[in-house]
Amino acid sequence: MNSMHYSDAFHCHKISGGMVEAPCIISPDDICFYLCDPKTGIVLEDGHALKGQSLAHKIVIFPSGKGSSVVQTDGLYQLAMNGNAPKAIVVQYPDTVLVASCIILDIPMVDRVDPAFYNQIDSGVMLHLDADGELIRVMPT
Repeated sequence: MNSMHYSDAFHCHKISGGMVEAPCIISPDDICFYLCDPKTGIVLEDGHALKGQSLAHKIVIFPSGKGSSVVQTDGLYQLAMNGNAPKAIVVQYPDTVLVASCIILDIPMVDRVDPAFYNQIDSGVMLHLDADGELIRVMPT
């Protein structure tokens, strides 16, 4: 670990391993990755809290996945094949399809994050997610 200083750290539970650093985007709504544009990562779903915003290259924080196994897997796969997948996923209620997709596509995924985490971060904050070390750090601004 380098000598960088972190302002806050939160424990989590590893589902799919890896370590990334990226800005986060928070959704109060469940996400169906099939309803995202694979060429941009932009959420297309009408009525979704993140409609018009891109999930590409971000740590995406949301309650759960939604949609059938085929559309959920294909949506995340299409994003990944176009270089627009999320850098990592923080989910409150993981489902088996989302878990399997993240493992296959090598996207770090965690759950069971310290509840204080959700009260202390906003979209756009830079996070350092270490799924293997089961820790999320908020980077200082």
